Amino acid sequence: MRKKVTVVGAGNVGANVALRIADQELADVVLVDVVEGVPQGKGLDILESGPVQGYDVNITGSNDYEPTANSDIVVITAGFPRKPGMSRDDLLIANHEIVKAATEQAVKYSPNAILILVTNPLDAMCWTAYKVSGFSKNRVVGMAGVLDTARYRTFIAQELNVSVENIAAMVLGGHGDTMVPLVRLTSVAGIPLTELLPQEAIDRLVQRTRDGGAEIVKYLKTGSAYYAPSAATVEMVESILKDKKKVLPCAALLEGEYGVNGMFVGVPVKLGSRGIEKIYELQLSPEEKAMLSKSVTAVEELVGVLQKKMAGA
Repeated sequence: MRKKVTVVGAGNVGANVALRIADQELADVVLVDVVEGVPQGKGLDILESGPVQGYDVNITGSNDYEPTANSDIVVITAGFPRKPGMSRDDLLIANHEIVKAATEQAVKYSPNAILILVTNPLDAMCWTAYKVSGFSKNRVVGMAGVLDTARYRTFIAQELNVSVENIAAMVLGGHGDTMVPLVRLTSVAGIPLTELLPQEAIDRLVQRTRDGGAEIVKYLKTGSAYYAPSAATVEMVESILKDKKKVLPCAALLEGEYGVNGMFVGVPVKLGSRGIEKIYELQLSPEEKAMLSKSVTAVEELVGVLQKKMAGA
């Protein structure tokens, strides 16, 4: 019996997640969206690519959650996209309501699923889904670090004119301007990045990584990135469905690790069939600790706003 993945939100990110899952023959996919006809149309379009691409999976679209029953994974991409000049944080309240409703429905029909959050502001949306679902912490995970790390690796590869496959890197922290690319642990085929580039160049690449999403929003003007975010999401989906146990930077609920309690923060985790199977606690330098602390504070501020809202204050 094939695995089943529900993708909530049939916009650019969601549709590309569905397409990549189909392309890799990972699972049957149910696309869910509130707009009538959109998930049905995109689902059928992806299904009709099967004879050409050579995949045998079923793709369906729906405006309600009944067809999503017994999904192994529910990916939540639904939400308002960023517009130019808009921060991820501006999206907070609007997307909180969307993620809350999506989580309630997903949990109702797929009580044993693993939730992957993609909606921004990512870390706060993970917290929302965790609180609403009542799931154990290993079954709620956020996609951010895989994308941020992919951008970081891309920029390093461009700078050095080498294969992206040679670059090992890790980006921690919240998904936003305060993310923490770990330069100290970045290497090219085992060669430390600090031996290959001057500090000025490294600083420039780190900043470009932090601005990676905004750079694309600026170009597109009417939307945000979707090809790389969908690729990053599907790497996580694959690791869970195939029990690959890949170590990837993902937003996870910390309970004492890195001195953080009760917040979702991007850290290296092992992703397997049970979701987050291990959180790796790195020994950070004082400078890295300070940057991570700043990133956590930014997440705490957002969650604080949501806590007040949920308490009816």
